[in-house]
Amino acid sequence: MAYVNNVRMFVRVYELGSMSAAARDQRTSPAVASARVAEMEKHLGVRLFNRTTRSLTPTEHGRTFYEGAQRILEAIDEAEAAVVDATQNPRGTVYVAAPLGIGRRLIAPDVPAFKDSYPEIDVRLRLSDRTIDVTGEGLDVAFHLGILEDSTLKVRVIADCPRVLCAAPDYIAARGMPADGAALVGDGHDCLNLRFPGAREFQWTLQTAEGPRRYEIGGPFESDDGDVLTGWALDGRGIVMKPVFEVAEHLRAGRLVPVAVATPPLPVQLSCLTPHRRFRDPKIRLFVDFMVARCKAAVAAAA
Repeated sequence: MAYVNNVRMFVRVYELGSMSAAARDQRTSPAVASARVAEMEKHLGVRLFNRTTRSLTPTEHGRTFYEGAQRILEAIDEAEAAVVDATQNPRGTVYVAAPLGIGRRLIAPDVPAFKDSYPEIDVRLRLSDRTIDVTGEGLDVAFHLGILEDSTLKVRVIADCPRVLCAAPDYIAARGMPADGAALVGDGHDCLNLRFPGAREFQWTLQTAEGPRRYEIGGPFESDDGDVLTGWALDGRGIVMKPVFEVAEHLRAGRLVPVAVATPPLPVQLSCLTPHRRFRDPKIRLFVDFMVARCKAAVAAAA
């Protein structure tokens, strides 16, 4: 078991790029993480990482060993699952990623209920609006909102999520109520944009009588955090495009109101991605099934 723990630690150091991060992930100290990697290097007779005071990068030997180490851990996990009654006593850790809005509103609130149902399964949830490399970052499950590129991952579509253009009453009182997407173009209105490295949506695609149309929009505020945009909208700083489930509470309370209703946004697809081999793991199937059911109910209730 010591060797397996060393391999697992090496994999997490490789994926997270830091001894400290891997130690936190594995609930141990950086000294223990470093010692386990050093034991692997001694056993293999090669250096797996180049270390400086500021960085840690895998060597060529480290990159080669990582590919094999992943297969070792997957094989062990599958072998353990084969001898454990998965419906009665599933155990292990599920590594999950989700965009900020989805994670905060749909996933994180139900993680405790999942843990109550399956007390031997731990969940490590990471939230970020940036693009996630599911395989490269060692994730078991990633939730995705938007158009999916061709993927080698197993994709499970959860729901089509309605979206809304909305703004605060104070903004509308000061700037007027835009009737449609054409009113958003130019200097007439401030639109709040979600932008981050690699982001492609710099236009808003809205539904018109002639079909979907892209509108060039702009404004003085941008962020890579969708909740920051919602906060700015609530503060009367502009118009935001959001999935309805993210702003349903504000819409019901009148803190935000729909705008440009003649040309509503297209719905956006919510899906769940899992590496094919990992989906055979019972604990991952259980987590996905649990969260998919909860997400469907939440999206339907907000619509």
